[in-house]
Amino acid sequence: MSENSRRRRTIARHGQQRTPGAVGQLLKFLAIGLAVVLVSGFGVGAYILYDFSSTVSANAVDLEGQEQLPPDIGEYKEGFNLVLTGVDTCEEKYKDLFGDRCTGADSEGTLNDVNLLVHVSQEPRRITVVSFPRDLMVPIPECTDPEGEVHSGMSKQPLNVAYTDAGLNCVAKTISALTGQEIQFAASVTFGGVIEITNAIGGVEVCLASPIDDVYTGLDMEAGTHYLQGLQALQFLRTRHGVGDGSDLGRIGNQQQYMSSLARALISGETLGNVPVMLKLANIGLNNLETSTSLADPMKIVQIALAVKSVPFEDIVFLQYPTVGDSDDPNKVVPNEQAASVMWDAIAANAQLQITHQNTSNDGVVVQEAAPPVDGATPDPTVVQLPDTIKGNSAAQQTCSNGNVRE
Repeated sequence: MSENSRRRRTIARHGQQRTPGAVGQLLKFLAIGLAVVLVSGFGVGAYILYDFSSTVSANAVDLEGQEQLPPDIGEYKEGFNLVLTGVDTCEEKYKDLFGDRCTGADSEGTLNDVNLLVHVSQEPRRITVVSFPRDLMVPIPECTDPEGEVHSGMSKQPLNVAYTDAGLNCVAKTISALTGQEIQFAASVTFGGVIEITNAIGGVEVCLASPIDDVYTGLDMEAGTHYLQGLQALQFLRTRHGVGDGSDLGRIGNQQQYMSSLARALISGETLGNVPVMLKLANIGLNNLETSTSLADPMKIVQIALAVKSVPFEDIVFLQYPTVGDSDDPNKVVPNEQAASVMWDAIAANAQLQITHQNTSNDGVVVQEAAPPVDGATPDPTVVQLPDTIKGNSAAQQTCSNGNVRE
């Protein structure tokens, strides 16, 4: 089977195109990763055991080449990695909201349009979330799909065709090959639960440094602080033309603002303390989740919850994988291997990461101020300054959307 015949043809979404991109998945899988995971450490293990076993285990997939994992999270001496990917499956209930993505020429296939590698270190616990651009051109390795069919490798393709090629296993295998990181856990989610999750948690606070009026997503917001729920949250995560330079790289920064705010709210206890809300989140999330078999275990979820629930905000860092323009296609990017090597070395050393990149008008957000430190937290004397080619922020920083009003 040729490279082109088994993947969906897409327009170049890194550049400023007129067709709206697929819905941002960050709310969906971050709510699963930081809410459904955490809630199981707060007295609802029996609920998780019942519902998780019936809904998630049936959809679990094997990760190729994975050896038997230790039964306890504490035995992962170098920490562990979780790949979270958002796929643009059109669900019947929501497809009318997404226009051409679900009804037009761009409606075929399923792409992994949002890709995160979440690294949780050994003590002292730190969480580093690396976002990979969907138009990052990389080799796709030989992968086995859920039906057991082997798909040959491809030398250079956008990262977001890996799921189309061979499913969740192929996304994890591709990211592992790119980064050199061993992937212990993986999960993929669709965008169908975005509205329900935002309503269930009562909204997520975001900040706009300037207005957004995006005709492509229908998002119209004034500058200032907003609590997003339902369709508006969906529009915020989708908007690309409305922030920065209108590229997917700018959108990643905007989505990371949302993730930072959500992480602060969940870990501070403002949401975790509300058991009814957590149960509703768990029910919504678990019914829209595909996992690796290594994650299809409620006790593993409890262990992960206990591992991350007390991480200080300054040690929760969101990074964009460093890239440079692709000389073969101005709408694509390729890895900046030198900067990436520095990043992975710092993560392996379990250093406290310091962002040196100074945001410009091209970026999706501007940095406003640091959030108050967590009580009892002490600064780490070992700090690594990342190259200024690596964008991102910590959960201790307040960022605001760098809005653009586009006609």
